[in-house]
Amino acid sequence: MALASQGPGARRLDPTLVVFSLLILVLVFLVANPVLRLVYESLRGDEGGLTLSNYASAFGRSRYVTALWNTLYLGITATAFSLILALPLAWGVSRTNLPGKGWFHLGVLAAFITPPFLGAIAWILLAGPNAGWLNRGWVAIFGGDGPFNIFSFWGVAVVVALYAFPLVYIFAKSALDLISTELEDAASIHGAGKLATLRRVTLPLILPAVCGAAILVFLEAIALYGTPVLLAIPAGLNLATTQMAAFFEYPVRVDVAAAYAMPMLATTVVLLAVQKLLLSRKGYVSVSGKGGERRPQDIGGWKWVLFAYAFFVMLLTVIMPLVMLLGASFSRAWGRGIAADNFTLANFRHIFLEQATVRDTIVNTLMYSAAAAAICVVIGLAVAYVTQRRVLPFPGVIQFLALAPFAVPGIVLAVAFYAAYGGPPLSLYGTGLIIVIAFVTRFLPISATAATAAVKSLNPELEEAVRILGGSRRMAITRVVVPLLRKTLLGAFILVFVIATRELSTAVFLTGPNTRVMSVLILDLSEQGSYEVLAAVGIVVLAVTTFVVAVGAKFVGRDFMLRRH
Repeated sequence: MALASQGPGARRLDPTLVVFSLLILVLVFLVANPVLRLVYESLRGDEGGLTLSNYASAFGRSRYVTALWNTLYLGITATAFSLILALPLAWGVSRTNLPGKGWFHLGVLAAFITPPFLGAIAWILLAGPNAGWLNRGWVAIFGGDGPFNIFSFWGVAVVVALYAFPLVYIFAKSALDLISTELEDAASIHGAGKLATLRRVTLPLILPAVCGAAILVFLEAIALYGTPVLLAIPAGLNLATTQMAAFFEYPVRVDVAAAYAMPMLATTVVLLAVQKLLLSRKGYVSVSGKGGERRPQDIGGWKWVLFAYAFFVMLLTVIMPLVMLLGASFSRAWGRGIAADNFTLANFRHIFLEQATVRDTIVNTLMYSAAAAAICVVIGLAVAYVTQRRVLPFPGVIQFLALAPFAVPGIVLAVAFYAAYGGPPLSLYGTGLIIVIAFVTRFLPISATAATAAVKSLNPELEEAVRILGGSRRMAITRVVVPLLRKTLLGAFILVFVIATRELSTAVFLTGPNTRVMSVLILDLSEQGSYEVLAAVGIVVLAVTTFVVAVGAKFVGRDFMLRRH
């Protein structure tokens, strides 16, 4: 046989394993270096020794501590709102004869791909205390003062929930889809009504998944930067992310910022461990035999009540914000509303033809996101292959490193990258390379998780057949593994690309004048009050994202954005 002459030495020099080893070294550099540097910076003294003075500075003022408590309260409140928005919708789409359930499912997808900071801007135009259109409509009908004030704690919590609830929907619907209808039929036979069956059978079975989703929403809420800076600062509400940004004002205090980030990092690690414990129970899976029947439950006239609720959720999350952004993008002055003399294409002409900065920002966003997505897919595939086929030592450590960035909030990761790469000897601050590196590190868990699940589903005998017939490992991977996984890899690429185009928490601290991305540009325009141009940029962001998602749906499947690996 062709492989008979290959001894142990030849195997050690397998070029494919050399490439995999180099990719894993890149993984170690991407993940371990910034996190360890973050911890070191939090303990580094002015004279170079170790000290706790940075922690004393970070938590020595009541304002800083209050910001942490406010953030905790915001996370809990936004999580509660997300559960209220998502659970009835997930139950209706998965388990009932809700009319138009396919459209509502797509509506959740639309809410998922809408950047939270863009949704916050739309709600400023809708529910601003003076000029917001909801308040103006209220005053026109009822008189007096408008009741809505988006610049408040409750306004921030609601807007965060409006664009975080898809996470709960994804987990809850996935769990509900696995439950056999026979369990509910059994409860009905024993005299339980629909509400009693829902309360005593259905909800307990999906509780682990819902709790896991609630933890993710909480972590996202406490780590958001765009929504707090747009809504919380005008409301006079100090939050941890906005306070951390203050440490980057001149003079920059990276050491204090690193110390201030430690409670968020510790909270994230603990809660993700709790989530893993909850999901490992998977009580809802153990009762879903392969032969279990799953049919929609007829809820009678209540289906129209549920329809009205689902439509109300879509109205808040997608329809009204999108209409507001479209209207503002084609307006000379957004406050004048829809009128023939207020219609203009000047905002789009400005960003495409007159303003080179905006064009460069769009190009930067597409380039950085595409590069990060491609690198994530390559490293993710390498991680999946070496851990599942165990071709390199310490597969558990490699898997941990690939998933570890998920435990680091974006704004904390930005501080880590600033500390690790901003100064000498690399001095990458303000360059496109540091943004790509940050995006790759931040979103690597997405591609690694998807690729691992896909490689695990492949029978190793397919690759062994190639080796037996004289093919190399490289041939087995390029001609068997990659073609069989192309849909998964394409889906991971598109998902990382879409999420990277909307990333703000990491990018806002790392971009320079020539490397700004669209999320940072939108934030800058909001500070200038240029809502018409801002809305036009936002529509471009949504158009690009929607196009990419449509391509993904065409080649990968409609649900690739809402599939829980």
